Amino acid sequence: MFRLSAASPPPPNVALTLLALSVVLSMAPWFSAAAALPQLRDGWGLNAYQGSWLTLAVQWGFVLGAVLSAALNLADRVQPRMLILAGALLAAGANAALLLHPALGGALVARAGVGAALALVYPPALRAMSAYFTRGRGLALGVMVGALTLGSALPHLVNALGGADWRVVIATTSLLAALGGLLALPVPPGPRSTQAPPFRPAQAWRVLTARGPALTTLGYLGHMWELYALWTWFALFFSGVLSGVGAVDVPRGAALATFCVVGVGGLGCVVGGVLGDRWGRTRLTELAMWLSGGSALALAGLLLVGPPSPALVLALSLFWGFWIIADSAQFSTVISEIAPGAYVGTVLTAQLALGFTLTGVTIALVPALLGALGWPGLFALWALGPLLGALAMRALRATPDAARIAGGRG
Repeated sequence: MFRLSAASPPPPNVALTLLALSVVLSMAPWFSAAAALPQLRDGWGLNAYQGSWLTLAVQWGFVLGAVLSAALNLADRVQPRMLILAGALLAAGANAALLLHPALGGALVARAGVGAALALVYPPALRAMSAYFTRGRGLALGVMVGALTLGSALPHLVNALGGADWRVVIATTSLLAALGGLLALPVPPGPRSTQAPPFRPAQAWRVLTARGPALTTLGYLGHMWELYALWTWFALFFSGVLSGVGAVDVPRGAALATFCVVGVGGLGCVVGGVLGDRWGRTRLTELAMWLSGGSALALAGLLLVGPPSPALVLALSLFWGFWIIADSAQFSTVISEIAPGAYVGTVLTAQLALGFTLTGVTIALVPALLGALGWPGLFALWALGPLLGALAMRALRATPDAARIAGGRG
């Protein structure tokens, strides 16, 4: 059960630094298969689409773990640092199971275990930060998501530099996860923490169906509709662009471009946090989704005109990569400001579960629809999510809940 620690909480910026490092290291197993994927595909005879199942397994595992955590109110009834430690150690073990050389089926189970364990890391870390920050909360959560975004990009840099033996990658990321869990231990509950609330399995549903949280979650779903689809499939898309102009060493070029497109989102998260705190979260999230959805449509139009210049495609994709994630932390921040304080962790976990459920759908749609729609059609389809999400956040700005967001800036 959640108990306020007798230890004095560290200064907020120290807590933020420790938890950001903890989350990035703990989440390393999520990204390990991406770094090892070329070798795993060769060793197990997988095509590009079968390889994507390793990503999907983590997404669905995270959803399962998040749903169970939300139903049990774990993020509000257990100290965040203890959940993070438990989740990190479980993720390290599930990740290391790949070293036993399981077949594809066993690997998918292990990857799903990684996702389920990490549902005990990411939502509690966001919950913990909401108890350390009132002013600057959007920036604090933006820094955490930005660090996570950079971590998502690193495996692509590993591939661009020639990769590493997949066993080394798996062993290293397992050790990093265990270290990440230990880094959370010096961070006790923050000064704005509350005592453990009563056990209410349906509380997340009750809160998320209220008007303000429902509109926030709708905006978040619009954001997630495109995010992981782009991150998962950009390397395949850009490989086709490079192949179309006869580029040399297409795999390395595509991996380096993907690192840049995903990695630039780390800066986007920080900028989004600053703007959310100073300008208003509903305005920032609406702007980010208009720009992100507009980038998808612009890229679709560019592809329809004719074989595009890889440099032009990359420039537009970098702009897209910046804005596609700039709003991400702000949805969690809004929930932390308008949800009942005792159940913030539960509601955050449920919101993340819904978002990652949707990412599994959009990731899986690509191989099913690519032949019929082509990349232009898929990009246009991806643009629908952020455009609808932007309208939801505009509607949220007109509700009474807006007065409680970003110190009244909405």
